Amino acid sequence: MKKTISKRLTPTQLAEIKALAAMREAQIDTKDIPEVRDWSGAQRGLFYRPVKKQLTLRLDADIITWFKNRQKQSKGYQTCINNALREYIDEHAR
Repeated sequence: MKKTISKRLTPTQLAEIKALAAMREAQIDTKDIPEVRDWSGAQRGLFYRPVKKQLTLRLDADIITWFKNRQKQSKGYQTCINNALREYIDEHAR
């Protein structure tokens, strides 16, 4: 996903933000913005992206072939290897 640059605020918008910042919390009218407290559709970790680190790793050829030939073509074989290692860690961390 490409990052986009937000448009600059207009002078009117900047003035409005400054006016709101100067007000006390109780003075701001939020009647038209109801508070949503229903988190039933929320998904945990949706935006979490772990830091990836590039390295050279020597694996047996048959292991690489097995991961490359898996039926899941939507994900790359390196992602599948990463997921397998993560499952292994989860099982053996206990």
